[in-house]
Amino acid sequence: MPKATDTPAAPPVDRVRSALLAAGLPDTVRFFGAGVPTAAAAAEQLGCDVAAIANSLVFELDGGPLLILASGAARVDTALVSAQLGGGRIRRATPDFVLQHTGQEVGGVAPVGHPERIRTLLDESLERHPLLWAGAGDHSSMFSISYRDLARITSAEPLRVR
Repeated sequence: MPKATDTPAAPPVDRVRSALLAAGLPDTVRFFGAGVPTAAAAAEQLGCDVAAIANSLVFELDGGPLLILASGAARVDTALVSAQLGGGRIRRATPDFVLQHTGQEVGGVAPVGHPERIRTLLDESLERHPLLWAGAGDHSSMFSISYRDLARITSAEPLRVR
């Protein structure tokens, strides 16, 4: 099992913890001294399949934020997503845009704990995994959750993203 601690690292992580508790879920946030800035690094630390990592990817859709929770093994096909949403220009958000809308830095974005609710899509391929791991608001923390609970607490729309 990975070396993890229970010490909070930053206010964004505290907001994620609060969101989990407010949703009736346990606080499963874990901190890793080595950091987990990528899906591959997280999977290695956690000893799980990279496909069970729920990456929080922020895109810009017609000027507004769009959060796509994608498997760590997936590359999001923005043309496919746009077509399924009925059109609109989707592009990768800048680090400043991500921070403005999530309160979290690129590489540490969580699916929850944002200043305001963000339209969220959930990669259907994540449903194959009984336990998912997602970023918890910084580069050193992750939390575990089921697909069903992740969909519930984010109000995410399930979608094929690749």
